[in-house]
Amino acid sequence: MKTIFSGVQPSGNLHIGNYIGALSQWVKLQEESEAIFCIVDLHAITVPQEPKALREKILEIAALYLAVGIDPAKAHIFIQSENSDHVKLAWVLNTITPFGQLERMTQFKEKGEKHGENVGLFDYPVLMAADILLYQTDEVPVGEDQKQHLELARDLAQKFNSRFGQVFKLPNPLISPSGTARIMSLSDPTKKMSKSDNDPLGTINLLDSEEQIREKIKKAVTDSATHISKDHGSEAISNLLTIYAAFKNQSLESSLSELEGKSYSEFKNLLADLVVSKLSSIQQKYNEIRADENSLMLVLNDGRDFAIEKSQETMKKVLDAVGLGRPIPNH
Repeated sequence: MKTIFSGVQPSGNLHIGNYIGALSQWVKLQEESEAIFCIVDLHAITVPQEPKALREKILEIAALYLAVGIDPAKAHIFIQSENSDHVKLAWVLNTITPFGQLERMTQFKEKGEKHGENVGLFDYPVLMAADILLYQTDEVPVGEDQKQHLELARDLAQKFNSRFGQVFKLPNPLISPSGTARIMSLSDPTKKMSKSDNDPLGTINLLDSEEQIREKIKKAVTDSATHISKDHGSEAISNLLTIYAAFKNQSLESSLSELEGKSYSEFKNLLADLVVSKLSSIQQKYNEIRADENSLMLVLNDGRDFAIEKSQETMKKVLDAVGLGRPIPNH
């Protein structure tokens, strides 16, 4: 059985782009693989966070994992900072990581300009590589914007194996199915929907109220046309249609056939009904899970224990390979 690993930062609000492009895919992957899903809180502090809010967000993300359908009987959910092997491996990988390779990382440049540069932000990709390699991961569900980080993980695994002997598997990217990998902002369809979007109308969050959802869809940008047409589709309309198809669990072509000729206002009403219905179900489950915090803690404890047991196997090989720790006595 293949091992897959992925995670989400507990910063900002999870939105429908996260759900369509990642979380809903994870739910399917847990049926056919050993699935390890992390809440990457160490990554989150590379930009300023309010400590009390961060702790709450960690539990919010964990509860949303469960609410969307990730089953702790089939997958493992844990908090990154509760397994110190992530940091240990990142330090070892730092010693074989070229400075120039990290300087070329696009995310460092973008986040550095926005939040101010720091060493943690610069080293973020090495920690991400450690997250992945620690569990002998076969596949990593990633969006197109994360492929550069996965390529670094593969490079470092190859370099380590070449220098110290075979320890790491080389992880492969698992790109979301065509049409679901990138959900764009409702207010600016040239930009990816983002947890850090400054325009609240651009993003539908998983915990938004019905009123907020309907308002955001109503105000979503369209184009100069007035009706859905197979022969005409701007980026804005294509984005809304992609969301519709994903929430209806059907192809974009089927959605176009179903909606052909409907006015944009009719379409937006149908889309709002669909999104409200799905998110209401997720929110109901989320509220039940957050109300039973003891059960949520047990899930996270089990996930942490599994993660530590699995990662220690890798770290033992790593430390032995590079010559760290006490020598094993001969008997």
